[in-house]
Amino acid sequence: MDHKLYIHNTLSRKKELFEPLNAPHVGMYVCGPTVYGDAHLGHARPAITFDLVFRYLRHLGYKVRYVRNITDVGHLENDSDAGEDKIAKKARLEQLEPMEVVQYFTERYHHNMDQLNVLSPSIEPRASGHIIEQMAMIEDIFDSGMAYESEGSVYFDVEKYNKQYHYGKLSGRVLDDLMANTRELEGQEEKRNPFDFALWKKAQPEHIMRWPSRWSQGFPGWPLECSAMSARYLGERFDIHGGGMDLMFPHHESEIAQSVAANDTDPAKYWMHNNMITINGQKMGKSLGNFITLNEFITGDHKALERAYSPMTIRFFILQAQYRSTLDFSNEALLAAEKGLDRLMKAWTTLGKLSASDKSSVDTASIRTNCYDAMNDDFNSPIVIANLFEGARIINSVNDKKESLSNEDLQVLRETFSTFIGDILGLKQEEASSGSDATVDGLMQLILDLRKNAKSARDFATADKIRDDLTKIGISVKDTKEGADWSLNQ
Repeated sequence: MDHKLYIHNTLSRKKELFEPLNAPHVGMYVCGPTVYGDAHLGHARPAITFDLVFRYLRHLGYKVRYVRNITDVGHLENDSDAGEDKIAKKARLEQLEPMEVVQYFTERYHHNMDQLNVLSPSIEPRASGHIIEQMAMIEDIFDSGMAYESEGSVYFDVEKYNKQYHYGKLSGRVLDDLMANTRELEGQEEKRNPFDFALWKKAQPEHIMRWPSRWSQGFPGWPLECSAMSARYLGERFDIHGGGMDLMFPHHESEIAQSVAANDTDPAKYWMHNNMITINGQKMGKSLGNFITLNEFITGDHKALERAYSPMTIRFFILQAQYRSTLDFSNEALLAAEKGLDRLMKAWTTLGKLSASDKSSVDTASIRTNCYDAMNDDFNSPIVIANLFEGARIINSVNDKKESLSNEDLQVLRETFSTFIGDILGLKQEEASSGSDATVDGLMQLILDLRKNAKSARDFATADKIRDDLTKIGISVKDTKEGADWSLNQ
């Protein structure tokens, strides 16, 4: 099929036809986590968003090099070139080597990504492994006249850059407004302007992570690592740069300025930003008591959670919103997602058991077409899901002998479900998450066997009573050629 994919480009603020720089090869860089703590719901959204992009581009036949970095040095506490490095602080408090902290939380992050069925990127570089590339880029920025040294640190001269280019074009900000509204922060007197950002920071005596340079014993600035590593693995100009909307300014804005100064080109053709997740309408934060890690979601071990939620429920919950939309978490929303996912996955299972008829009473090709149209319209996963639910309705109706599918339409529907649920949305059947689930399954099988025995003995009154009593407590029983199936009423 010939697909025209449209992507909303943050840089142009409109949907653009996706035309790779070197088709069929596509380079995609996404800002990964700073690994000083367990991953939370805010980490899950960009991971799942760009996993969806990765999966779909590969499905369309592109050869994708997907680079997602690990930040393990240079991310300071207030993101404004001040305070302690987040990983160094964790290491100091726990009396560990910084790389012990990095290794521990990187492994936990990878485990969470596996649980969410997020594919591994093609390359996952660490900032600490690319200090040489970052130093070389600083030298190139010096050559452009956009960098200056101050007391052993190196800063990017935003005002000078803005005279030749536009600092703020990604976020839509104007430097004059930034100058008027940026306050002086303590400890940043060495900057020419408070909005200048660090390329290299001189390490204080107590700072653990440091490298020798011609400027000082120090470490690179946070935005620099992404510019250096994306250029190292994707070239000075590549196709897609992604990340959360909270990174648009100043992180990604600074990346553009650095790359233009060092390489005389914008780094990416398309910029994509997923929107934020709120919790009951509030921004997630430890001070609000609504900061929930992925491990807490999966175990249910948090006061804000009514129960545990499976990784696929979390993935489905995130995919139910278009990636540029705000997504608000609540227990009610996750419970609804759980029920919706269960309905979809049971329909997929039923689809494998359906038999074809001589002719169809419904059209399945349109479902496949609608799913592709939705994905081609800026990866609109909720519209894909809505069409899959229509497919689920058809499956259940055919299973109840109310409608029919020809062999051709049945194969189209099976292919559509396998492609979009499994390959593109990345959803999969989950095993029972706890012993209690296995116990319920066992008890239900025992009850259905008793009902089957009653029917075999022609004791239809008992068989009907079992079915009717189960219905009263919200459990439906359906008799099929293969036996009886049960499900919770939605």
